[in-house]
Amino acid sequence: MNRVTKLASERAVVVFTTSNCSMCHSVTSLFSNLGVNAAVHELDREPRGREMERELARMLGGRVPAVPAVFIGGDLVGGTNRVMALHLAGELVPMLKKAGALWL
Repeated sequence: MNRVTKLASERAVVVFTTSNCSMCHSVTSLFSNLGVNAAVHELDREPRGREMERELARMLGGRVPAVPAVFIGGDLVGGTNRVMALHLAGELVPMLKKAGALWL
C-alpha cells in the first residue's frame, strides 16, 4: 500500500496540502468551520512529500498542482472545486456524516 493511500485511510477526512497554498487554506478552513477535525498533511514539510505529491497527481489524472487533495472516508473526493461544489449543492455535510466526521 502506498503512503498516500495509507494516510488517507487513517482518519475520516484527510487533506493533503502545501503550506503556501491559499486554496489549501480555504479547504481546510471550510472543514474547520463545519466542525470537522481533518488530518492535514503539508507535503512540503513531509520527508517524502515530493513522492506523495507525484502519487496524488497520478491519482487525480495528472492534475498539477495536486493539492489540495481531499479524502473523505478513505475515498479521493478531489480538490477545491469539487469540495466547494459538493458544499454548495448540500452534499458535503451528508458525506461527512456518513464517513463519521460529523455527528450533528
